[in-house]
Amino acid sequence: MPDQGLPGPPLRVLVADDNPVVRAGLTALLSAHPGIEVVAEAADGGQALAHARCHRPDLVLLDVRMPGTDGLTALPELARTAPVMMLTYSREPEVVAEALHRGASGYLVHGEFTADELLTAVWEVSRGRPTLSSAVSLAVSHESRQTPSRMQPVVAQSSKPRSARAEGPRRRTPGWLDFGLSSREVEVMDLIASGMNNRQIAAACFISEKTVKNHINRIFAKLHSSSRSEAIAHWLGTSREGWSR
Repeated sequence: MPDQGLPGPPLRVLVADDNPVVRAGLTALLSAHPGIEVVAEAADGGQALAHARCHRPDLVLLDVRMPGTDGLTALPELARTAPVMMLTYSREPEVVAEALHRGASGYLVHGEFTADELLTAVWEVSRGRPTLSSAVSLAVSHESRQTPSRMQPVVAQSSKPRSARAEGPRRRTPGWLDFGLSSREVEVMDLIASGMNNRQIAAACFISEKTVKNHINRIFAKLHSSSRSEAIAHWLGTSREGWSR
């Protein structure tokens, strides 16, 4: 973790995620650090906006997909209050590009960073240093070639040496590249991890529930899982069973 400089007031963080397990885990991790204080938690974008106005945090950790007011909708106003780092399951290039366009200062994808890398990213973004997950940096590079980005140059989140990052998207934790999921299966698995049921996934992807079930069967086979909870554990990197594959 980078040097935090001279002693002073703790970094005040707002955590916004509709998944109570993820929210509690982030709060516990951050609160265990003496230089960080979680001043509020929010389950949707509306709550995040209200807490930001009340507590004036130094940094906001924000999910993309949330019920009611989602993260992208709340992002512009939140970004006027404090630096915002997206912390989400969504790695779609268009979502990443839209988040950066709306004012995000960082973007990390769950399951693709360690606890130390998350803490490093929190401090970097709070100091105005843009930080991206390696899974989305290529998407941002492509986007910047099409449209000038306010976030140039991009700072990768990984603490690996540059030579290791240059080899490609190799990660220590499981992800869609490791499991061999198709782009559609990645989308469906992200929605499963966000808590959606089959009907909600079908509506979000504009496909039938039968097609959703077929995707889920293939996903379970590739993730060597027999249930939603087991698949989510593998997907988010909380199960070590597939790490040595």
